[in-house]
Amino acid sequence: MLLIAERPLTKIVPIHCVSAQTWNEAQQALSVEARAFAKASGFEPKSGRHCLLPDAQGNVSAVLLGVDAPGAAKADTFMPGKLATLLPAAAYEFIDLPGGVAAAELAALSWCLSAYRFTRFKKNDAEQPRLVCPQGVDAARLQRMVDGVTLARDLVNMPPNEMSPQALEIAACAVGARFGLKPCVISGDDLLKYNFPLIHAVGRAAQEAPRLVDFVFGSPDAPKVTLVGKGVCFDTGGLDIKPSSAMLLMKKDMAGAATALALAHMIMDAKLNVRLRVLVPIVENAVSASSFRPSDVYPSRKGLNVEIGNTDAEGRLILADALALAAEDKPDLLIDFATLTGAARVALGPDLPPFYTSDDALAAEITDIGFAQHDPVWRLPLWEPYDSLLESKVADLNNVSSGPFAGSVTAALFLRRFVEGARAWVHFDMYGWNPSTKPGRPEGGETQAARLLYTLLEKRYPAA
Repeated sequence: MLLIAERPLTKIVPIHCVSAQTWNEAQQALSVEARAFAKASGFEPKSGRHCLLPDAQGNVSAVLLGVDAPGAAKADTFMPGKLATLLPAAAYEFIDLPGGVAAAELAALSWCLSAYRFTRFKKNDAEQPRLVCPQGVDAARLQRMVDGVTLARDLVNMPPNEMSPQALEIAACAVGARFGLKPCVISGDDLLKYNFPLIHAVGRAAQEAPRLVDFVFGSPDAPKVTLVGKGVCFDTGGLDIKPSSAMLLMKKDMAGAATALALAHMIMDAKLNVRLRVLVPIVENAVSASSFRPSDVYPSRKGLNVEIGNTDAEGRLILADALALAAEDKPDLLIDFATLTGAARVALGPDLPPFYTSDDALAAEITDIGFAQHDPVWRLPLWEPYDSLLESKVADLNNVSSGPFAGSVTAALFLRRFVEGARAWVHFDMYGWNPSTKPGRPEGGETQAARLLYTLLEKRYPAA
């Protein structure tokens, strides 16, 4: 975490944020030599351009950063974070950033998220630049969001031989233990004993047993918020096996679980006034003699019998049992996260996860906060006529639709069958991966929607 919350420091290098509208005035605050150097360097106040201004000894005395004016079309409020990977080691501070405290918070957040490195197997000991928390920004709040994102990214980036079902269980339990909790874990054949047949069916073929992690935080009298995250540690596709090219990123198929844990960390660290429950069904979808098969029929926790139309649609099966358990508790808000469908990527790409809910007011709030927090999502419809596509001739429903269309929508409709009892339910069909590096989003594992939901819950249920 490359953020300095404490002042004073012996030297802080200012980052002057300038736009085309403010550049002429900003130049007047610079020395004649600095203005001449900026001109000779070809600096222009365009978004993303930067220039290091030297002092008489040749050290960096200030940085110029071109930014968009507030409200500019296609403005990237995360763009200042790119400096975290470009500047030499020193302590820096954003000044003159247009947009006030909100813009300063996003700039600092982007800096910290841009500076992330996965160093478990490839160390990087080079000293990195640090950032002083901007004036008016809540450093503790910023820290917990960055810590949550870092937690999720580290989990998703782990290779599958290291992030096995047991390893993910340990990681999930460690999040709870950090806040004094002792999670409950049900694994192996005990899943059948306690009525989680779909989780058991999906994970039984793997070397490590399937399992369900369950922990609760907060006062029993507080509003109930439940998070469910898909924890498929690796997805071969099962007997409907994926081609090798489609398996290359399947270590990220537990990004839903990582996101639920990241959000849980933020909520618990902030001590929000909620009774938080976290459910993480964990499996590996492997191939062996005990693999579940196309055309098999399994009961679910809710009592609905499910025909298996495709073993590569396993995520919705383990979520179904976990969501049914969550709904029995009648939470005020039930949220699930899953890297569920390729159809969602075809529709909206990797950066914009779709979400589904029947609550229009909640949907509007999620959308607005997502764009304000630079954590965007887009609502797709629970289109009722497509529900019939999940019909089965031999069971209550099939786990896939009968045609190639609307795959993300029909997956959401499948999950909706298992959330009866929850006052409000939201499903996020996320990608969990940055295919290329952008400010605040280095290539690799990612958590999506966690920051926006933390902001929403912080607004609804502030700490006492």
